[in-house]
Amino acid sequence: MNKSILFFSILLVSFRLISFGQSEKQIIVDTKNASLVFTVGNNNKLYQSYLGQKLNSSVDEGLLRSTRREAYIGAGMGDLFEPAIRIVHADGNPSLDLKYVTDKTEKDDNVTATTITLKDPQYAIEVVLHFTAYKNEDIIKQWTTIKHNEKKPITLTNYASSMLHFDASKYWLSQFDGDYMTEMRMKETPLTTGIKILDSKLGTRAQMYRAPAFFLSLNKLADENSGELIAGTLAWSGNFQCSFEIDQQNSLRMVTGMNPYASEYKLLPGKTFETPAFIFTYSNKGKGTASRNLHRWARRYGVLDGDKPKLTLLNNWEATHMDFNQDILVELFDGADKLGVDLFLLDDGWFGNKYPRDADKTALGDWQVDKKKLPGGLGFLTKEATAKGLKFGIWIEPEMVSPKSELYEKHPDWILKLPNREEAYSRNQLVLDLINPKVQDFVFHMVDDLVSKNPGIAFIKWDCNRMMTNTYSPYLKENQGNLFIDYTKSLYDILERIRRKHPHLPIMLCAGGGGRVDYGGLKYFTEFWPSDNTDGLERIFIQWGYLNFFPSVAVSSHVTSMGKQSLKFRTDVAMMGKLGYDIRVKNLTDAEIIFSNEAVKNYKRISNVIWFGDLYRLISPYEENRAVMMYVSEDKNKAVLFNYLLNFRRKEYMGRVTLEGLDPLKQYKIKEINLLPDTKSTHPDNDKVYSGDYLMKVGLNLSPGKITPLSSSVFEIVAMN
Repeated sequence: MNKSILFFSILLVSFRLISFGQSEKQIIVDTKNASLVFTVGNNNKLYQSYLGQKLNSSVDEGLLRSTRREAYIGAGMGDLFEPAIRIVHADGNPSLDLKYVTDKTEKDDNVTATTITLKDPQYAIEVVLHFTAYKNEDIIKQWTTIKHNEKKPITLTNYASSMLHFDASKYWLSQFDGDYMTEMRMKETPLTTGIKILDSKLGTRAQMYRAPAFFLSLNKLADENSGELIAGTLAWSGNFQCSFEIDQQNSLRMVTGMNPYASEYKLLPGKTFETPAFIFTYSNKGKGTASRNLHRWARRYGVLDGDKPKLTLLNNWEATHMDFNQDILVELFDGADKLGVDLFLLDDGWFGNKYPRDADKTALGDWQVDKKKLPGGLGFLTKEATAKGLKFGIWIEPEMVSPKSELYEKHPDWILKLPNREEAYSRNQLVLDLINPKVQDFVFHMVDDLVSKNPGIAFIKWDCNRMMTNTYSPYLKENQGNLFIDYTKSLYDILERIRRKHPHLPIMLCAGGGGRVDYGGLKYFTEFWPSDNTDGLERIFIQWGYLNFFPSVAVSSHVTSMGKQSLKFRTDVAMMGKLGYDIRVKNLTDAEIIFSNEAVKNYKRISNVIWFGDLYRLISPYEENRAVMMYVSEDKNKAVLFNYLLNFRRKEYMGRVTLEGLDPLKQYKIKEINLLPDTKSTHPDNDKVYSGDYLMKVGLNLSPGKITPLSSSVFEIVAMN
């Protein structure tokens, strides 16, 4: 090529790059390993230019200036697919044209907050996109605020927390759904042209059928240690919607947020509408890295006191149900003492006088101590528990009301129910109208009085046992489209008040089993109840599902008598999370009590590794007839390995398992724990020492000799000095 032509060609390219850089602004939201890049086009539109692995050079980042995909698309204009937002203005115009106005970034050592303000040039509408990037955890949190100054209310019919765009050859969705007693079952399918929606319309127990949490794999289905993916979850305890739409060019548009179903929201002038946060992490090293990112973030930022130790407990439900008195409860304290747990939890059935809570048809809302069952009151129980070296906890269901209750008789206008229709019951109860400020005050003062007047209460289990049906708010009157959203926001307002007064009281989040598990709620709760199904075999799958997105320190896992497996198997399964018991201790043999007491001691010794260590899922129960997982401490000096053998056919052989997360240069001693009384480990590697390099490359044979179905083993792995 002629040198002069080459010179002018280079000059022309340079000129174009300079001009492009001067006329189009770039906004970068990044973490240690990932970047989300936006470009402001010449038309003042905001575009998503990139989402993926962080580039090492700022020069390379400067090349990421695609203006193909609008970042937050308003409905009613030129776009033909699912919008992020749709507004009907006060004059009836159903369109929104968002243009970039300004952006702002604030940083500290680990957290960067970015806001991007968009406005409609014709209407007084302001939309602000919020991004919080957690550098070391590789987490991005995104949400949106909407505000207007039109003369009359506007109607919001779509209001996404996040809109993200992807380009890949193929897309795979790993979703988690089920039903009561079958929570968090993983299903993995390829996405095809059209739209796939995960959603809930249940109002309260919003996660009963499917979870607002997923893996989105790009190009190929990601596994534990390889593949490019997004792991995302919505921080919202109400109706949600996550949509995945592939267009005619094979681009994927992902829109997440509150479900707009039956929720045409009236927004008054000058008021701000805030969406919940969509929390996600990008990984090009598989699902395991994504889960560990979420766990690290959650322990520090997502779960209340997620970095603090937790209590082991004994619950009375399985032992007594609602048939108890204070003498029976005091006897049960002896069982808790024999197990060696920290706390006794009194479950449902302790309240109601005019309509005693002897079954599930009465008394919800009447939160007075049943004087017949408990003549000494809760103070007597807390005193007796303290004398046994135990803390005392209690069950409540403050959002619900029984039709047969004093509260229902006094305040029928405090209840969500349709006018001119028969009442529709689920679990023999109705839902209180938390949107009503008087109801909010009632619930707050009930909880506050319970704890303040009984200072010995050290734990609360907050339950919610029905979804919303036949729903109508007497308080909202003509604005029923606000109901589902305002209910959840009102619940959060109550919890905010409780936490200002009682900031560190341990409270378990429960909703008919695992019906309400999300980071919107967990900022107020110290743990959650995954499922009422405590069968040891079933719990492996249920807890495996939750641990994809939530840290073990928050996953309550109790030993019960449900299931046909041995007590050891059920105990080993419960120890993968936050250990507790709901069992008839008096029915245990002496050997079983000795085993359980020793297991609690083991758990207390190793719990910091389980709660605060990194989780490595080594063998999935979805892929083999076993499940193997391990937790490794941050300094890589300690690890706990769980090995569960499931049901399998005769002469099925299990291969060696290579470990992960250890230091290859350190020497580790392998020790089997949780052995039955008067037995010794028969595992050939017990008490042996191997390098981390050997364990991660050669591994261990965790199923030597004869394989016993529904058996388990736990190994403590400690680095040698």
